Amino acid sequence: MASRPQKLEFDGAHGAKLAARLDLPAGKIRAFALFAHCFTCSKDIPAARHIAGALSAEGIAVLRFDFTGLGGSGGDFSSTGFSSNVEDLKLAADFLRKNYEAPQLIIGHSLGGAAVLSVAGDIPEARAVVTIGAPSDADHVIHNFKGAEDEIRENGLGEVDLAGRTFTIRKEFLEDLEAQSVQSKTASLGKPLLVMHAPLDETVGIDNATSIFVAAKHPKSFVSLDKADHLLTRSEDAAYAARVIAGWASAYLDKDEGSQNEPVPEGVDVVETGQGKFQAMVATGHHRLIADEPTSYGGLDSGPSPYGYLSAALGACTVMTLRMYADRKGLQLDRIGTRVLHDKVHAADCQECSEEQKAKGGKIDRFERVISLEGDLDAQTRARMLEIADKCPVHRTLEAGAAVVTREEMK
Repeated sequence: MASRPQKLEFDGAHGAKLAARLDLPAGKIRAFALFAHCFTCSKDIPAARHIAGALSAEGIAVLRFDFTGLGGSGGDFSSTGFSSNVEDLKLAADFLRKNYEAPQLIIGHSLGGAAVLSVAGDIPEARAVVTIGAPSDADHVIHNFKGAEDEIRENGLGEVDLAGRTFTIRKEFLEDLEAQSVQSKTASLGKPLLVMHAPLDETVGIDNATSIFVAAKHPKSFVSLDKADHLLTRSEDAAYAARVIAGWASAYLDKDEGSQNEPVPEGVDVVETGQGKFQAMVATGHHRLIADEPTSYGGLDSGPSPYGYLSAALGACTVMTLRMYADRKGLQLDRIGTRVLHDKVHAADCQECSEEQKAKGGKIDRFERVISLEGDLDAQTRARMLEIADKCPVHRTLEAGAAVVTREEMK
């Protein structure tokens, strides 16, 4: 199956329509995950996009949505509270359960992390829980109201400036936060937990991660996000968190015992993910990869470029061909490596090009292989190995050219 991310909506706790996005893998879906964003944030912040993209690359579909009154969702934010956020999460899980499959993995960022700790016990299908920069108590968010707390308690509501935006906060919101016991929910979680936190987080201190980790029962894990800020605004920090979550969660998801025995799908499927300008999901056999362009070309640099994959194909084929030859000849060869360099050069300046190639003029693709052979080999054998490298099937395809047939898929 190949699919682009889908825009969806479902009814929230206050009856308003909640805007959602379902990131689907390009191939077979291993499991579904549910993502809860940070306080006053939205489903489209960089951390959410990166994590959803990394998990979909691992075959995990991710539903992320805007809580009531935020982002593209309807409803009045000032009428919401922590309890309604928890109810929104339950309804999101119900939506997945009814229309797709219940989430096996739930992830929460900041206050969303406190929310998933509170709701995890009400989603029996959830196999694992992840928190990112989460407070150990829901009322921790009150510390960010910077002097408006007294006004809110005295007048029943007040204006709060958060990240350059103004929100109306009601007294009931504060009381709802103070009534929550996230640590008690954590102690009775009964599910594997991954706690991720940045030591330099100035919004939610690292001591919150300690409290959550101590309260939780095993199995539990902690990963430091090093120099990241609270919102994981640097793309490399969000991407790192995403890779760790994807790897950690795989141990707890349903194992697809039959997948390795099923026929390998024919061909390679490539489809846009909707992330950035160029990012695409590559599905080949039972494997999923990400292709992209560097940031200098307008991409996210989240995966190799198309020419990067072509160079990788040449390098991998070279290494495999040399290993087959070495084993067949009984050579004492410990390790084979190949670095491939690609460039476009003027045909007239290409010393290695044939006269036919030079005669065509213009630019030509030039691939240079630098092969390393670790082992006890004499000079003659090493020279022969370089000759064998030229017999690599991908090498021959690149030199000979290939027929590419294009047609439209009729649906």
